[in-house]
Amino acid sequence: MTEHSPHREQSLTDATEARGLEALIARAARAGKGAAPVERWNPDFCGDLDIEIKADGTWFYLGTPIGRMPLVQLFSSVLRKDADGRTYLVTPVEKVGIRVADAPFIAVEMDVSGRGGEQIITFRTNLGDVVEAGPGRPLRFVDEDETGGLKPYVLVRGRLEALVARSVMYELVGHGEEVEIDGRTMFAVRSKGAVFAIMPADQLKQLSA
Repeated sequence: MTEHSPHREQSLTDATEARGLEALIARAARAGKGAAPVERWNPDFCGDLDIEIKADGTWFYLGTPIGRMPLVQLFSSVLRKDADGRTYLVTPVEKVGIRVADAPFIAVEMDVSGRGGEQIITFRTNLGDVVEAGPGRPLRFVDEDETGGLKPYVLVRGRLEALVARSVMYELVGHGEEVEIDGRTMFAVRSKGAVFAIMPADQLKQLSA
C-alpha cells in the first residue's frame, strides 16, 4: 500500500482551491462593477474558502496577503454577511464562507460638512467605499474590554460594517457634543439628522479627569 505524503495532499488541496478561486473571480467579475446585488441572490452554500480579512483590513488567501487591490475590491463587491453572523462571498450560483477577524472594511478617512442638525459625516473605506453616516447607515460604539478603549463602526451596506481607524476615531470624537437622550445626558455625534450616542457624559468626564 503506497502512502501519500502530506505535502502532496496539501498541494492537491491548494490546486483545487486555486481553480475554485479562479472560477469565483471570473463569476464575481461578471456580476458587474461596484457592489453587486448579493442580497437578492440565494445560491447554494459551497463550503469555505481559505480567505481571511485580518483586523487591519488586509485580505489573506491560503495564509498569504492578497497584494492586488483590484482583486480585493472585486471580492469586496460580492461580500455578504448573513443572519448567522458569518461572512460570505456570493455570486448568482454559489456562496462560500470566509473568515473576518473584526470588520470587513476599515474607515480610513472622514469629512464633516454642515453644522448642527444639518451636519453630515462622510467616511471613506480602505477599499474606496464612500459612506454617509445617518439613519440608514448608523454608527455604533463598542467598548473594547482588553484596552478600555472605544471602537466605532459604521454600516457600509447590508450587515457589513467598517471599523473606524483609531486616528479617524479621534477626529470623529472631536465633533461630539452633549445631547439629552431618553432623559440622560450623552456624549454623541450627529449626522444626517440622526444622533449616535458614544457614551454617558458623566463617564466621559471621569475618563477626562
